[in-house]
Amino acid sequence: MNRILLLFFVFLSWTAYSQPKAWIRISQLGYLESSVKVAVLVSKVPLSCTEFEIYDARTQQRTGRLRTVKGYGSYGAFAASYRLNFSTIQKPGRYYLKAAGVQSPEFRIDNAVYDGTADFTLQYMRQQRSNYNPFLKDTCHRSDGFIVYHPDPKKDSTHLNVSGGWHDASDYLQYLPTSANATFQLLFAYYKNPKSFGDTHDAWGNPGANGIPDVVDEAKWGLDWLLKMNPAPGEYYNQIADDRDHQGFRLPNHDSVRYASNQGLSRPVYFITGKPQGAFKYKNRTQGVASSAGKFASAFALGSIVLQKFDPLYAQQLIGKARQAYAFGKQFPGTTQTAPGRAPYFYEEDNYVDDMELAAATLAQLEKAETYHQEAFNFAKSEPVTPWMGADTARHYQWYPFVNLGHYFGAKYNGAEQGTYRKYMKEGIEKVYQRGQKNAFLNGVPFIWCSNNLTVGILTQLRLYRELTKDSQYDELEAALRDWLFGCNPWGTSMICDLPESGTAPKDPHSSFTQLGPYKISGGLVDGPIYGSIWNKLIGIKLNEADEFAEFQSATVVYHDDFGDYSTNEPTMDGTASLSYYLSALQAEGALKKKSR
Repeated sequence: MNRILLLFFVFLSWTAYSQPKAWIRISQLGYLESSVKVAVLVSKVPLSCTEFEIYDARTQQRTGRLRTVKGYGSYGAFAASYRLNFSTIQKPGRYYLKAAGVQSPEFRIDNAVYDGTADFTLQYMRQQRSNYNPFLKDTCHRSDGFIVYHPDPKKDSTHLNVSGGWHDASDYLQYLPTSANATFQLLFAYYKNPKSFGDTHDAWGNPGANGIPDVVDEAKWGLDWLLKMNPAPGEYYNQIADDRDHQGFRLPNHDSVRYASNQGLSRPVYFITGKPQGAFKYKNRTQGVASSAGKFASAFALGSIVLQKFDPLYAQQLIGKARQAYAFGKQFPGTTQTAPGRAPYFYEEDNYVDDMELAAATLAQLEKAETYHQEAFNFAKSEPVTPWMGADTARHYQWYPFVNLGHYFGAKYNGAEQGTYRKYMKEGIEKVYQRGQKNAFLNGVPFIWCSNNLTVGILTQLRLYRELTKDSQYDELEAALRDWLFGCNPWGTSMICDLPESGTAPKDPHSSFTQLGPYKISGGLVDGPIYGSIWNKLIGIKLNEADEFAEFQSATVVYHDDFGDYSTNEPTMDGTASLSYYLSALQAEGALKKKSR
């Protein structure tokens, strides 16, 4: 009996010892040949690391031993963490690292690692389309909508054709702020990196080239909807539907939610009044129109610039729309927040000068008028830094969009004030940089809802700042946040559904498509990690499966690849669209380096 007990305890000891206690986190997509490359070693138990080795995955031969190691101590669920810098390794190939007895997953070094990634995210955008949905090959929400809050009582509850655009996330609400921003971001991605996009789909999103890059087709889908939401001068609408939408999971072409007994399947479309709104007990804190008017104006202005090449008449139409929306915003400054329904939740946007700055800056590019440059700069001085940057927390979408691209246009094209704009961009970056200096992932983004969207925002600013100034002091920060999205994070997972397909990436996102199809929603950027303190207070949230990341969760930050987690694992349309610029820039950088060989 004693021998049996001894063997049993030996087995338990061996089992405990054999379980991994340390991991090396890398970017699953890989690295451009000359880019900053840093992996992170994390351990549940204290350990020491002063060097690491890199191996050729094809030959299994060691190719180098490096001492470029920096320790950061405990973080989150880990007792020890180290940054392992292997930027000097630039030869194309497949590799893995070994450090402190731990082996990393394989990764690739090649200037083609980001090829096709920006187009990949467009799969999710097409899947989010309302009216005709090319993924389902069916129509949905074609009855939208009936007007609410119209100042003319005779027009209230009457029909207005606003069908189209994109569903906001995994529900079917549609918001002007997120949709206009998504439209602008898609246009900006093409504006900056046109060669990074292909043409494999037509304007309806169906397979088949039409002579127009797919990203432009997708942006025009957004512009078409924005035009419907602005049918006449002074007539602007901010959202379709409200949280009465939240009535269980169903595919969009099977949506049977009714908002009014006499409206059929039509959904309410909210007129922008500049005053608080809410369908029932709860109201938002709206105090103006400029946040939404500015978003209309900037999308129309950049749309005119980009679409001139493809549809000159359409582009000409957008010029007048941009001017009118900008003038409307100047007339009634302040923010328009989304309207709540039965619950007290809404997008709590509190700033508008960034939207008006971007509107003026894009109009300056469109019309080559110095007046717009000066007005943009006046707005910029009111908010030099987007307020979430450097903050520990913020309300949901309180400072939106998460990056002020007006600063970029000013820093690039406003000759008199370029230096000031660049200073503003650096100030925001520095705040995030300083906040991330105490953890091995260098992540200074607050872990609030949609933290991944904030990460994309600061990545965009980092990339544009480096382009403008050639200042390389933040290259490692950019690399750290870039690689965070592809697996160099506490959980070792990508944050984009199925990217890469063969790696660890969201496979069970919070979406009706994945639960009822089951359909994949490839390309969608999920909300991302949140503070453990937020997670512990969420109501009505329950994981459907055992947590595969359980040992990596902490009071600091949590993330779950589980359908039941609507807070960290729900893809968003605007976050995905915002990622298109950064991925297109990485592809363009790789292409340039391939060409220069």
